[in-house]
Amino acid sequence: MAHFPEDRLALLYRVSQAFNSSLELEAVLDAVMDEVIAATRAERGFIMLRDDDGQLTPRTARGLDQRDIAAPAFQVSRGIVERVAQEGRPLLTSDAQSDSWLRNRASVMALGLRAILCVPLALKDKRIGVVYVDNRLHAGIFTPADLELLTAIAASAAAAIENARLYQVAVEKGRLERELQVAREVQASLLPRAVPRLPGWDIAAHWQPAREVAGDYYDFIPGPDGALGLVIADVTDKGMPAALFMATTRTTLRASLNPAALGAAPLTEALAQANRLICADSVNSMFVTLIYVRLPTAGDLVCVNAGHNPALVYHPAADRFEMFWRTGLPLGVQPEARFDQHVFALDPGDLLLLYTDGLPDALDPAGQEFGLERVRALLRQHAARPAGEIVRALAEAVAAHAGEAALFDDITLLLARRPAAGRADG
Repeated sequence: MAHFPEDRLALLYRVSQAFNSSLELEAVLDAVMDEVIAATRAERGFIMLRDDDGQLTPRTARGLDQRDIAAPAFQVSRGIVERVAQEGRPLLTSDAQSDSWLRNRASVMALGLRAILCVPLALKDKRIGVVYVDNRLHAGIFTPADLELLTAIAASAAAAIENARLYQVAVEKGRLERELQVAREVQASLLPRAVPRLPGWDIAAHWQPAREVAGDYYDFIPGPDGALGLVIADVTDKGMPAALFMATTRTTLRASLNPAALGAAPLTEALAQANRLICADSVNSMFVTLIYVRLPTAGDLVCVNAGHNPALVYHPAADRFEMFWRTGLPLGVQPEARFDQHVFALDPGDLLLLYTDGLPDALDPAGQEFGLERVRALLRQHAARPAGEIVRALAEAVAAHAGEAALFDDITLLLARRPAAGRADG
């Protein structure tokens, strides 16, 4: 262990206090470098830290005047800093111009380097960078005592730098979490505030993002002659990109399926127009699967399935299920894609379930999927109950199935039910 005279012990104490006076990483780095230059009488000083790719990158470069040095990456001998960082041993050279292993290095000769000190920044067995100082004017200015002092300073500096780095990470994480929370609030505000009331129908919805923001969404779009359009969609990505693409898709669909814009055009042509617009806006090959079902006040339902999970219909009177599979590609895949439609009827007591793949694909801790058989069993069990209670039963069953396992995908449900004769659940 090095033994320092009282003046240098006082210096080490003062330096340590300076290092820990701030948690701002850049301020800590500048404080470290200014104290090191003053303590060693160096002309210049550099701190280089390992980045995420493991490369040594200059983070601060200072001179005697406490000003930053331009282009620091080209002002040091990379051979020296790489050797010290790799081996973890400090280096002192009194005159690099005459040192046998340095004098043939182009950077040493070109920069006119003479006296050099370089010590590792290390925390336990982790080397996070190096502290490097030099003097291009005077050979022999650094002594072994300076090397011991710089090594002691570096030990204190490494802890201060790591604390500042961790603080910066925490601040950034907090900022990102807040931004994601705001994004989730904005996204939730795009969902319908309430389920519309449509004569002859009982409707309920459920939206559960797997992350802070989701690529799933649902919507209600007024149709012609008092009809109501149900939309459920799933962007084929996760996180913020999916959420942004979802918002664009929602706006486009609302504009394309609006009765004023639709006019006398078939529903399939409106979806084709929406697809062309979404293809024009799509980046990074993102696309969206979607089902649109038009609920009439009377008469048959119309369904267009753009590459989505099949719509599931249950007829309790016959204890029979129907599935309406895709009638076209997902939106955003092919600009000239065409779409067909299903036309079907629901009798009193019948159920229509639209869902995203987070419902059947939900996993339990053992990796077993929830599956459509469980969905069918729940619809059969609760078919006589109001739509809101059926949706709640589905959501609770998925939660019980998943247990402690985190949701892998968003879950969105839309359920429409024709109340049985004599009942008015909606």
